Amino acid sequence: MKQQIERLSPHQNGKVFAVLTAAGSLLFLVPFFMISFASAPEAARPPLWFFAVLPVLYLVIGYIMVAVGCWLYNLLFPFIGGIEYTSRTDSAT
Repeated sequence: MKQQIERLSPHQNGKVFAVLTAAGSLLFLVPFFMISFASAPEAARPPLWFFAVLPVLYLVIGYIMVAVGCWLYNLLFPFIGGIEYTSRTDSAT
């Protein structure tokens, strides 16, 4: 059965995506932090606050971008339709 998503919640989707991107950024920031502090001379190292601010920046920008994207989707849905997907129910259960 084909179905369309009529509305995306900007706040809920923004929260989920923001937390995922902030947590995902740590996968790259922690090794980058360790490598830069182990190999770079002290004068060339990025400041410590930089590594604390980046996950927060990812969180804020991720939330804003997804919330705006959901808002645009909801605004344009009446004119262009929604995302279509096919679903089925498992009759064996």
